[in-house]
Parts: sequence; C-alpha cells; structure tokens
Amino acid sequence: MQQPVVPSTGNGLVARMIGFATLKTPVMKEVETDTDGTTQALIVVALAAVAAGIGAIGGNGSNILWQIVAAIVGWVVFSLVAYVVGRGLLKGPDTRITIGQALRMVGFAQTPKLLGALGFIPLFGWFFGAIAAVWFIIVAIYAVAEAFDVTLERGALIAVVAGIAMFAVQALIAVTLGVTSNLVNWLF
Repeated sequence: MQQPVVPSTGNGLVARMIGFATLKTPVMKEVETDTDGTTQALIVVALAAVAAGIGAIGGNGSNILWQIVAAIVGWVVFSLVAYVVGRGLLKGPDTRITIGQALRMVGFAQTPKLLGALGFIPLFGWFFGAIAAVWFIIVAIYAVAEAFDVTLERGALIAVVAGIAMFAVQALIAVTLGVTSNLVNWLF
C-alpha cells in the first residue's frame, strides 16, 4: 500500500523540533519518511545532552562531552530495542518501519530535553528538569506510536521496554567508567 503524501512542513531543524514538541503529526510523518533527517535527529540528541550538561553546572561537576556520548549511546539503544520490540512482540497490523525511521523519531522526540538547560537555576532547576522529563516521555510515546503505526498504549509499552534497556546500558557504562554521579542527568 502506498503511503499518503504528507504536505511539507518545512524541513528546517528548528521547525521540526517545534513540531515534535507540540505533537504535530504531519511533522512526525515527514521526519519518519525523510531518510536525510537522521543527521538532524543526531543533532537534536547532542543538543539535548549539552542542555543537560549546562543544567548540571554547579551541581556535581557534569562533563558535557560525557553527556553527549551517553545521550548518543542511549538514543541508539532505545531506538534499536524499540525497533526489535515494536516489530516483534508488540507489532501492530500496519507496522512497517526501518531502523532509520526509529532513530529519527526517537531522536527528535528528545527535543523537550532542551528545557534541562535551566537545571542550574537555584531552587527551581529541578522543576525544569522534571518538566523536561515528563514532556520527553509524552513526546517519545507519541513518536513511537506514530512510527510503529500502533495505539498510544502499545507505543507506551514499546517505549517503556526500550527505556529500561537504555537505562540499563547507560548504568552499566557509568559504573564501568566510574561516572555514576550523572546517571540521572543522562536520562533526563
């Protein structure tokens, strides 16, 4: 079955990030089908990691370079696990997805994590971090459901399984490298 033509929403990075953050289905569909959008998704992941590093300034000595590496590893693990689970155990009747589509959708879903840059603000930083975390979870579930052509409930299950795998891998890396103090920042 041929995919319907999705009207262009502008393929600029910022326009796409705003589209994801505001749960715009046409933007998500455009990113899903744009094979050149994977680099943009990587940029979103890196920006979110830098924002987390900035938000942690003055806290526990966050290393922005490590934030970026951990974020990229987490993005890849989350996307791969979601891909495997979403095409297998929790596959919907219309599920047709490539690993590139999963990477793009999960990468852009991290847009709300940019709010984490405000985490350094005394007394209120945690509040911005909490909003960023909840907002990311909502966008990730919606993006996964959209990418895998499943219900939001099934998208949430896929995202939870992928999130647990991501956390486990990042925790293992953090313990191995002795940098466990920033594990929460890497996730949110």
